[in-house]
Amino acid sequence: MDFKHLFVCVAGCLAVTSYGKGGDAGKPKDWPVFSSVVYEGNDAVFTKNPLRKDEFYNPILQGCYPDPSICRRGDDYYLVCSSFAMFPGVPVFHSTDLVNWRQVGHALDRPSQLKVHDAGTSNGVYAPTIRYNPHNEMFYMITTQVSGGFGNMMVKTKNPEEGWSDPIKLHFNGIDPSIFFDDDGKAYIVHNDGPKKSLWKGHRVIKLWEYDVETDKLVPGTDKVIVDGGTKLDKHPFWIEAPHIYKKDGKYYLMCAEGGTGEYHSEVVFVSDKVDGPYVESPNNPILTQRYLNPMRENKIEHAGHSDVVEGKDGKWYGVFLGIRLNEKGHSLIGRETFILPVDWSGTFPVFENGLIPMEPKQKMPAGVENKQGEDGYLPCGNFSFTDDFAGKALDNRWVGIRCNPEDFVSFVQGGLRIEPFGADISEKKPLSALWLRQMHGNFSFGATVDYRPRSESDLAGIACMQNRNAQIVLGLTKKDGRTMITLVRRLKDKTEILGESEIVGKRPVRLQVEAQGEDFRFSYSTDGHVYHNVGGKVDGAFLSTTVAGGFVGNVVGLYATSGNNR
Repeated sequence: MDFKHLFVCVAGCLAVTSYGKGGDAGKPKDWPVFSSVVYEGNDAVFTKNPLRKDEFYNPILQGCYPDPSICRRGDDYYLVCSSFAMFPGVPVFHSTDLVNWRQVGHALDRPSQLKVHDAGTSNGVYAPTIRYNPHNEMFYMITTQVSGGFGNMMVKTKNPEEGWSDPIKLHFNGIDPSIFFDDDGKAYIVHNDGPKKSLWKGHRVIKLWEYDVETDKLVPGTDKVIVDGGTKLDKHPFWIEAPHIYKKDGKYYLMCAEGGTGEYHSEVVFVSDKVDGPYVESPNNPILTQRYLNPMRENKIEHAGHSDVVEGKDGKWYGVFLGIRLNEKGHSLIGRETFILPVDWSGTFPVFENGLIPMEPKQKMPAGVENKQGEDGYLPCGNFSFTDDFAGKALDNRWVGIRCNPEDFVSFVQGGLRIEPFGADISEKKPLSALWLRQMHGNFSFGATVDYRPRSESDLAGIACMQNRNAQIVLGLTKKDGRTMITLVRRLKDKTEILGESEIVGKRPVRLQVEAQGEDFRFSYSTDGHVYHNVGGKVDGAFLSTTVAGGFVGNVVGLYATSGNNR
C-alpha cells in the first residue's frame, strides 16, 4: 500500500469515527451487500437523431456536470466541473480530441482538501477553473469551496491524473476565481465580487489581483475592479461572474457569464490592451445564449453560459459551457450538463458558432477525429447503459458519496459491494452511507440486487433518488412489527410519507428497481429476478427537479443504507 492510499484509509477511519454511527449497525455480516447494478437511459431525442459517422452527441458530459473549465497542454486537454457536496470533488476529465473523454479522477479526493460533511447538496464546491502554466509546467485548479472554512482555494499538480496538492487558501472575497498566466511569467487571479455600493439588484463586479507563483500568495494591494456591473449598464445587468482571461494577438480578452444561472444566462466578452484594463465590451454581446428563442422549440436546451474556451490542435477555438435539457413540462431532473461548440475567432471578438440559435443534439466531428464515445474507456453519450458488478475492487469514477468519501463506508466482498450503515437518515444534513450516480437521462431505469436482513425498524437498505434532503424517495428493506418489509417512502419539503409497502417472505436477495419516463416514476421489487411487483403505484417525480426543489444540482440515484431510519 502506497503512502497516498494509507493516508486515505487512515483519514477515512477518522472520518467515520467523527461522523458517528448514531445507532447499532451490527456486525459486518449484518450489513447490506449490493450487486448487479444497472443504469439504462433511453431518451427520444437520441433515438430520433441517430449519429452519422462524422457526428457526436452534445452534451459531451451527461448528468450534473456544470460550470466546465478546460485547458490544454500539448496534445492533451483537461476539463473540470463543479461538484457541490459530492465526495470526491471536482471530477477531472482528459481528451486528446475534444470529443472522446475519459474521467481520470478528481482534484479533491481526501479530507484535507474537501470538507463538505455539513454542506447542503447545492453547497460545497463551486465553479472550478483549470489552467496549465508552461513556465513551471504545473497545473492549477482554483475554486470556491463554500464549506469547511476554505472559501477561495487552489490545488496544483504536475500531472492531473496522479493526484493534487493540499489546498492553498486564498484570502479574498467573492466567488468564481480563475487564474491567468501571461507570456512574461506573471500570474493574475480574476473573480466575481460585490461592489462597494450596490446600485441595483444583482450588481456585481469583476476584480483582478496579481499572484506570486513562487509563494502561492496574492500580491497585497494589487486588487483592481476591471468590470463594474457588466454589459449594457443602462439595462442594469445582473450577476456578472465566472470570469476568464485569455491573450490573443497581443490583446487581453475577458469572458464572463451574465444574467444568472437561469433562463437569462449568457456569455459576454470584453477586450483590453492591458491585463488590468480598461476593458471594452463587444458590441455583439452576448456571444452565447438561448434566452431569445421560441420556448416551444423541439429538443429545447436552455440556460447556456458559464463558458471556457481553448485553442484546438487544428488552430480552431472551442468552448465548453453549461446547458440544461428541459422536459415537456419545462423541468429538469438531470441538472446542468457540459456542452461544447466551435468558436469563430476570426474577427476581433470570439463568437460561438450556432450559439445564438437553437442548439442541436449532435455536432459535426472535428477534422480527423473518430467518435469512440462509450468505447475503450471513453464516457458514453446518447442512450446507453452502465453496469457494475463491483468485481474490479475499485469504484468507477462515476460513483460519488454525499458529504463523505465512499471509502468511509464501502468494502468489496464476495458477491458485491458491502455498505456499512451510518446512523444518519437520508433526510439529515449529515454524511450519508450512500453511493450515488448522477441521473443522465429523462427516461431511465436503475436497479440493484440487495442481500440484507434488517434487524429493526431503524435498519434500512435499498435504492434511492435524491435532489436534496427535502426532496428524495427511497425503496428499501426494513422491519415493521417483526416482519421484513419493502417500503417506499417519499420526503417532500418537511413531510415524510409512506407511499406503499409489502411484506417479504424468505431470505433470498431482492432486486429493487426504479423506472422513470420523464416525471412518472415507478418503483418495484422482485424476489426471483423475473416477476416484478410495483410498490406505491405511479409517483410524480416533479419534486426532484430543480424547478420544484431549487438548488444547483440534478437528481442522483443510488445505493443507500442506514441504521438510523426514522420513517
